[in-house]
Parts: sequence; structure tokens; C-alpha cells
Amino acid sequence: MQLENGWIVGVTRVVSPHCDRRPDDEPPSLLVIHNISLPPGEFGGPYIDQLFTGTLDPAQHPYFAEIHQLRVSAHCLIRRDGAIVQYVPFDQRAWHAGVSLYQGRDRCNDFSIGIELEGTDRVPYTEAQYRTLQAVTALLAERYPPLAAHIAGHCDIAPGRKTDPGPAFDWDRYLASVEQRGAPVDAMLETRKREGNRK
Repeated sequence: MQLENGWIVGVTRVVSPHCDRRPDDEPPSLLVIHNISLPPGEFGGPYIDQLFTGTLDPAQHPYFAEIHQLRVSAHCLIRRDGAIVQYVPFDQRAWHAGVSLYQGRDRCNDFSIGIELEGTDRVPYTEAQYRTLQAVTALLAERYPPLAAHIAGHCDIAPGRKTDPGPAFDWDRYLASVEQRGAPVDAMLETRKREGNRK
């Protein structure tokens, strides 16, 4: 897996207009894990791509009438089979976090990368998704070293407003695998164990 101009080489690219430059072109230093399914609880189909590109048809499902006008995106989606769709290059700001706060700093979109897992808070994620997420994390940590020590769920940066990636996400498994790839995540593992944070 390689990066070229902020894009992962060889993965599906669906370019989103919902992005812009980071303030002062600041390199990303936080990785945020999300989940998404459209319609809620259903997997597959073109609807996530359509949401992130502003082309979601509100007539396709009652839920879409509530969200079709949102201007949102993420850098990547990891589908249930582990396939990656990238919407925004990593050096640009995707609109994924919303109102958010990390270690006293707000506007997390300014300095973060957002990765969506196709899933819900309660449905276990697939083996393929963990493998892909681990590989993408290692790639990003190599390109943006500060990010390796700063990985959070959407629930962590927007508590009370967001719950993803939810109780179904195995933080111990994910962070241990990241650590095995050389990222310094001891502190994050210990913090999550102390706080019992398995959101």
C-alpha cells in the first residue's frame, strides 16, 4: 500500500466536493474512526458514495430526506469486504467530525483524518475491515508520524452527540495490532483500559 499526492494508490477513488484546505496546510495529527450505513443498518449499495458527493436522492428512502442536503465527507470508507473507497486526499480537510474537541482543541476536521467503517455500533465488524484498517493506519502513521499516538473514535471527540464506532468495535484488538506495526500506542491502550472506553 502506497500514497501518492495524498491518495492511496490502486483503491477506488470517488472524489468528494465536500473538502477544502487545512488551515495553514497543517499536516494531520489525529485519526478518527467512524461508522456509517445507508440506509441505517443496511450494507452495500451506492448510497454512502452519493452522500459524500452530494448526489443522494431523497426519494430513494425515507431516511434520505433527512440527510440528503448534508455537506459531509470522510477521507476513506472501508466496506464490509475490506475494500477501500477514498473520497478526499489526506492532506486536505474532509468534513467528517462536526462539532468536536480533542485534548482541548476544537474543530477536529482541521487536523484529523476521518475513516468510516461500513457498519453500525452493534454489528461486529469483519475480519477484512480490521485488516484493512490496520494497514491504512500503518500507512498513515508512516506518512504522518504524530498521528500514530493520537487515534480516537467519533464518540471520543463528540461525546453525547456521537456514539460511533460503537461497542462492536474492538479497540484492544485494533490498537494492539497497530502497536505491533511499530506505532507508539501503549499510552492509548492504557488510557482506554483505565476508562473502560469500549464505545
